Amino acid sequence: MVERLSNKWVATVASIWIQCSSGSYTFGVYSSVLKSSQGYDQSTLETVAVFRDIGSTAGVLSGVLYTAVTCNKYSGFCGPWLVHLAGAIQGFFGYFLMWAAVVGLIERPRLPVMCLFMLLSSHSMTFFNTANVVSGVQNFPQFSGTIVGIMKGCAGISGAMLIQVYDTFYKGEPSTFLLMLALLPTFITLVLMLLVKIYKTNRGDEKKYLNCFSAVVLIIAGYLMIITVLENIFSLPLWAHIFKFILLLLLLASPLGIAIQAQKDDSKRLLEMFSFESNPSMDNPESMGSSSKTFLAKDLAYHELPSGEAQVNVALDHTIMFDEDGGKNLLQAMCTVNFWLLFIAMVCGMGSTQAVMNNLSQIGQSLNYTTVEANNLISLWSICNCLGRVGVGYLSDYLLHTRGWPRPLFIAITLATIVIGHLIIASGFPGMLYVGSILMGICDGSQWSLMPTITSDIFGVRHMGTIFNTIAIACPVGSYIFSVRVIGYIYDKEAGGEDHSCFGTRCFMLSFFIMASLAFLGFLFAIALFQRTKRFFMLSRLKHSLK
Repeated sequence: MVERLSNKWVATVASIWIQCSSGSYTFGVYSSVLKSSQGYDQSTLETVAVFRDIGSTAGVLSGVLYTAVTCNKYSGFCGPWLVHLAGAIQGFFGYFLMWAAVVGLIERPRLPVMCLFMLLSSHSMTFFNTANVVSGVQNFPQFSGTIVGIMKGCAGISGAMLIQVYDTFYKGEPSTFLLMLALLPTFITLVLMLLVKIYKTNRGDEKKYLNCFSAVVLIIAGYLMIITVLENIFSLPLWAHIFKFILLLLLLASPLGIAIQAQKDDSKRLLEMFSFESNPSMDNPESMGSSSKTFLAKDLAYHELPSGEAQVNVALDHTIMFDEDGGKNLLQAMCTVNFWLLFIAMVCGMGSTQAVMNNLSQIGQSLNYTTVEANNLISLWSICNCLGRVGVGYLSDYLLHTRGWPRPLFIAITLATIVIGHLIIASGFPGMLYVGSILMGICDGSQWSLMPTITSDIFGVRHMGTIFNTIAIACPVGSYIFSVRVIGYIYDKEAGGEDHSCFGTRCFMLSFFIMASLAFLGFLFAIALFQRTKRFFMLSRLKHSLK
C-alpha cells in the first residue's frame, strides 16, 4: 500500500488538495466581523489588510527552508513535508488567535498584535505554495509551466471552495469561518503532507496526464463560477447547498482517478521495458541504431533546431544551461540584470493588477454598479485569474517546445494586455468594467504562473523557492505604490461630502491612465528580458528535444 502511494502522481494529487484548501482571497468574508468586534475604522482595517498582502507574498523564509530541507545530505529525514508543517502551524495559530479575539476568548489585542496574527495566517500560504510548486517543478521539469499553472490555479480558487463549505454549513457566522480557516487547512495539510515528495523520474506520457489535471482545475473553476452566479440571483434551499457541495467533492476527488491511471500506465511500461531488456540486444538492431543516433546527437557540437532556427553552438553555451539540481542561489541571482528586469516588470504588472483587485468594489460603486454586480465582478476576477494561471502555464510550455517562444515573451504580452485593460476601465463606458475585469483577471493569474516558471528556467530549480518568493515581493511593493500613492491619493482629492465618497469616471480615470503608463514601462522591461534570454530558451528547447 505504501509503495502504491509513493509516486509522483499521488504526490501531485496531494499537492492539489493542499493548494485547494489553502484559503486565499477570503479576507472579505470575515473583514466585517473583524472590524466591528475590534472597533476598527476603515483605515485601521486597511492597515491589517496590508499585512495580509505582505504575508501572502513575502515567502523568502519558505524558500530558504525548502532549500535547506530538500538538499541531498538530509534527504533521509527531511523533505517538503517540513515546509508544509511550518505553514500549517503558522496558519493554525494565526487564524485561531484572530478567532479567539473576535469571539472574546482572549482580551482585545492591540493593532500591532492583530497585524501579527494576520501576518502569520497569510504567511502560511507561502509555505504551501513553495512546497507544492517547487516539488511539482522538480517532479515534472520538462513541463514546469503546466505544473506551476495547476498549483497556482488551485490556490487561486481555494478561497471559493472554502466559501462553499462555509455557505453550506455556517453561512451568516463569519466568526466561525475564522475557526474553520484555522482547522480545516491545517487538518488536510497534516494528513497529506508526507505524500508530497520529489521523484526524479521521467517516463511515460506525462504531458497527457498533466493536461488532464489542468482540465479538472478549469472544470472546477467553471463550476464554482456557475454556482456563484446562481447564488447571487436565486435563494437556494439547504438541500441545493448540500447537493452542490457533494458535487464539488466529487470533482475534487477526480484527480485521484487520473493519478491511478497514470501510475498503471507507468507500471505497464516498466514491465515492457524489463521484458525487452531480458532479450539479447542484437535481436533488435533497429533499436540499437536509434539509440546510437541519440547519443551521437548529444555529442555533436552543433545542432539544428527543429523548426529551422539558426544553428546553436551547444559546446560553447553549456555553461548557461542548468540541470535540474543546479543554478544560482539568491545572492547570485540578485547580482544579475535578468533578476531586476523581471522584478521591475512584476512591480508594474502584479502591482497594478493587485491594486485594481483591492479597489474593484469601490470602482463599481463609483460607476453605479449594484452590490450583486460588484460581487459578480469579484467572482469573475477570481475565475479568470485561475484560467490565466492554468491556461497560460500550459500555453507557455506548448509554444516553447513546439514553436520556441521564450517565456518572457508571454510576460511582455501579458503587460501589453494589462495596458489595454487599464484603458478600457478608464473609459467608464457601460459594461467596460466587466471586460476590463476579465482581461485583468487573466493577466494577473498569468503573471503568477509565468514568474515562478521563468525563475526556474533562468536561475535553476535548487534555489527556485527562495528566488521566486523574493521576486514575489514586487506584488505588495507595487500594490502599495498604486493603491495608496496613486488610487487612494487621487480618489481622496476627487471625493466630496461627509462620507468622502466619489461618483463618476473622474474618481479613477487619472489613476488608470497612470497605471497604464507604468504597465507600458513594465512591458519595455519584459521585452528587454526577452531579448537577453532568447538564446537561452533556444538552447532549452534543444535540450528538451534531445531527451
